[in-house]
Amino acid sequence: MSVLAAKSLLSIESIDARYGQTQVLFDVSLGLDEGQIVSLLGRNGMGKSTVVKTIMGVLSPGSGSIRFAGSLINNSSTHEIARRGIGLVPEGRRIITALTVEENLLAFAANRLRRIRPWTLSRVYALFPRLKERSRSLAGTLSGGEQQMLAIGRALSTNPRMIILDEATEGLAPLARNEIWQALATLKEQGLSILIIDKQLKSLLSLSDRHFIIEKGRIVWSGSSQEFRDNQARLQPFLSL
Repeated sequence: MSVLAAKSLLSIESIDARYGQTQVLFDVSLGLDEGQIVSLLGRNGMGKSTVVKTIMGVLSPGSGSIRFAGSLINNSSTHEIARRGIGLVPEGRRIITALTVEENLLAFAANRLRRIRPWTLSRVYALFPRLKERSRSLAGTLSGGEQQMLAIGRALSTNPRMIILDEATEGLAPLARNEIWQALATLKEQGLSILIIDKQLKSLLSLSDRHFIIEKGRIVWSGSSQEFRDNQARLQPFLSL
């Protein structure tokens, strides 16, 4: 195990991955320390969601290693990875539309890591007051922004050590988008580790500690927000449609 892997909460080292015979990830490495927010940037179809699928055990890497809290999780099931403490807010949200807001939150509630201050219903509602107002409403009747709040609240209800947000604010109205970013800033203040995919560069640069850019399945750049700003003209083509 490398020194980087030993100190990182999440450490991905030199992974390759394939869909059938087609290789889609090439020697991808990235890391996230406890309490950090790290963004994964890149154009559509460049491999961002594939990295998430590989972390969560949906897709098995052909080579390389993925470690979480020091333990190898390459061959773990999605369920086992979630139990270890990774909460996922997937692209498309995937809430249970036939259940109420509160039922969605309670269905996933757990404190397997025995948190001293766990995420309870009241704590989720404090982060997202709108969910408390809609607690008895069917999830399918919520707006897009409310559904994303619910998806984040559902992930928090599992009391994870880190969460992954795949397209955190895509398609949301500006007001709802701002509420999500404010909530993520609060989570950062509380020390939660977050891997985030999104296209709102201004918000990502303000919030994230480090950024990784992926292009055609390869990490082509990584650095801090200031380093990104210093090189933005050179890096922008990797982000533009």
